[in-house]
Amino acid sequence: MTTAPRISAKPFRHGQALEWPTALLAITIYAGWGLLGFFHHLIPLWLLVPAAAWTIAWHGSLQHEIIHGHPTRWRRVNRALGFVPLSLFVPFERYRTLHLCHHRDDRLTDPLDDPESYYWSDEDWARLSPLARGLVEAQTCLAGRLVIGPLWSISRFLFTEFRAMRAGDRVVAAIWARHLVGVAVILAWLWSVCGLSPLAYLLIFVYPGTALQLVRSFAEHKADGAVSKRTAIVEGSPILALLFLNNNLHAAHHAHPTLPWYCLPSWYRENRGALLGGNGGLLYEGYGEVFRRFLLAPHDRPPHPLGRAPDKVDGGEAAA
Repeated sequence: MTTAPRISAKPFRHGQALEWPTALLAITIYAGWGLLGFFHHLIPLWLLVPAAAWTIAWHGSLQHEIIHGHPTRWRRVNRALGFVPLSLFVPFERYRTLHLCHHRDDRLTDPLDDPESYYWSDEDWARLSPLARGLVEAQTCLAGRLVIGPLWSISRFLFTEFRAMRAGDRVVAAIWARHLVGVAVILAWLWSVCGLSPLAYLLIFVYPGTALQLVRSFAEHKADGAVSKRTAIVEGSPILALLFLNNNLHAAHHAHPTLPWYCLPSWYRENRGALLGGNGGLLYEGYGEVFRRFLLAPHDRPPHPLGRAPDKVDGGEAAA
């Protein structure tokens, strides 16, 4: 049995109380969002939509960075910074909890244990109606993921959250109560101060921004018996790397999840050989390659090919 290379990654320690690159990024994102909302009526739609989408997707990347302990030493400060619900539908605390579950690498892609998996168990797949299966199948290609994905992912997430609250989960209910207060403040400011209706905000900001985030997650993971071979790397995309805060180097992020975004490229270069050896060469030369290969072609089949992801064994190999 071949063993995957082991990569030594010491937990990141804050050298200073505040990481200025991330703090300045947060200021840029929130200020940019406010300016786009306030002056939306002066900006042509062909420019406003991509700028708004970029801002929402960038904010999602910032929230991801905050989840992993940045940009300060103080958890409450970080969470307050990430709380602002610009994308409306996902409470930050729920995102944080579910994403940290996703970082159980031995369960990556598992349709029951990985909250961010796009795979289905055989049992759940069999229960879907023909229409639902068609919608899921359409999202296995990038075009379908971008067009259908935001509505599908938001609706499915809201359904599972409502089901948890209906079953009596008070923690989830409390998170949503706080979140809805934040949403009300956001929508009130947009409507009363900026003159931007909730529907316009959904169509101009939220839906395109969510679609843009789905470009990153589309090819990040692929089911495989070996844990280390489930996470991809996308190189050579400086613009989208900035948007995704270098999370395109996804195998590096999973290997060293506490490393801040501005340190990740250099760490990746130092460990590139070991990472590619470990993930079986699951590498894309850029998002251009992802678009060329998967715009209209499926990335994978929805039913998990292994039924459920097998447990990790020494070296990251699957159990026989």
